Amino acid sequence: MDDEKRKQDLEEILEGSFDGILVTDGDGKVLFVNSSYERVAEIKKCEIEGKYMRDLINPVWMPNSVAYVVAEKKTVVSKRQVVKSGRHIMVTGRPIFDENGDIKKIVINARDITEIYNLSEELQKSKQTEKMYMDRLADLSSFVRKNTPILAVSKLMKEVLALAEKVANFHATVLILGESGVGKEEVAKYIHQNSMRKNGPFVAINCGAIPANLLESELFGYEKGAFTGAMQSGKEGLLEAAKGGTVFLDEIGEITLDFQVKLLRFLESKEVRRVGAVDSKIVDVRVIAATNRDLQQMIEEGKFREDLYYRLNVVQIEVPPLNKRIDDIMPLATFFLQKYNVKYDQEKLLTYDVVKELENRNWVGNVRELKNVIENMVIISNNEYLQVEDLPWYRKEYEMKKTRELNKINTDEEMSLIDAMDEFERKLLMNAKERYGSTREMAVKLKVNQSTIVRKLQKYNLV
Repeated sequence: MDDEKRKQDLEEILEGSFDGILVTDGDGKVLFVNSSYERVAEIKKCEIEGKYMRDLINPVWMPNSVAYVVAEKKTVVSKRQVVKSGRHIMVTGRPIFDENGDIKKIVINARDITEIYNLSEELQKSKQTEKMYMDRLADLSSFVRKNTPILAVSKLMKEVLALAEKVANFHATVLILGESGVGKEEVAKYIHQNSMRKNGPFVAINCGAIPANLLESELFGYEKGAFTGAMQSGKEGLLEAAKGGTVFLDEIGEITLDFQVKLLRFLESKEVRRVGAVDSKIVDVRVIAATNRDLQQMIEEGKFREDLYYRLNVVQIEVPPLNKRIDDIMPLATFFLQKYNVKYDQEKLLTYDVVKELENRNWVGNVRELKNVIENMVIISNNEYLQVEDLPWYRKEYEMKKTRELNKINTDEEMSLIDAMDEFERKLLMNAKERYGSTREMAVKLKVNQSTIVRKLQKYNLV
């Protein structure tokens, strides 16, 4: 009776197992199968109980049996198998020996590892992607060190530069459109550097930064005594200074209607007349203009001359925003990182996680904002390998969160002083643990003994 009771208990235990369990004798005859084995291996009990495993092998739902591998090798064997539905299972066979060292039973455990397998596949793909990124980073860093300008990797930006290169050797004016910070001046420089004027000067003029009453004298120059405060020797204008080269008129949408008339006359005649002068002179200069404003809408509103618009807009190049050319973010970040490493005598390196964060950002400020972020990280970060927490917006969120938590403690009237101190201490330790990781480094930063840190972490269940 005791033996029957133990046998029944054992069968109940095996039947209650979530993993599939199958037991054979030393010759591979199936002695026991639990219900979970049916579910995991997708084989019905009635199809295998009392049968030999060799008789069950078939190419559809049992191409091989781990029982025979165990019997041959006389050791524990694990194999990954794919069942009829396509799920992945792990089958492990363990031999049980008699007193003579012969196998008397083989216990086979089957476990569904589909989710784990899929996660492993995703992890492997992620590692491959990360390796690809890191290889690209290494190549780009080497590329940048040779002082080779990186201007385009994305398809959109390559199209922009292809058009820029095509119009470079024509004398026609070019109008470059795009949001603020997308790199309109870099495109203008690219046109100049690929033209026959590349040995001449490139003069960039921000029309929005020069007061309207001084813009004419800055561009056209002035004669001595032309107005109060003028230099006695007079002054050459920026258009004359760009003779034989290219002048880049940025923010062209900011100039007044009065000056638009004078600029139109120059574009049509190439004549420059200094303020206060009687005679004019011809200046050979190529004009490229740029704006982030909608000039056609300004024409409708009467704020921009239509004839000037068509004179500037002989060839139009539109530079897409940075969030439309994701492929350019990593090379640009690498370029700026190298630049600021040299400037600030640093050796900071980008990481895969930081690159992905940069690529996922909206970049309202475009390339100019990216440039600012990289410079900020080079200066502020204490890490050789730049981390996600070094990104300015993460630091800002961290500080805001810390402030909210402190305010919550300060404004909770029902919290006792001891409770408030404990809560503050717990939050402080949580933040330090996230930031520094090891108890040794936490102790150094918080200026206490390592044993104190360990004790406090145990107190607040933060181990």
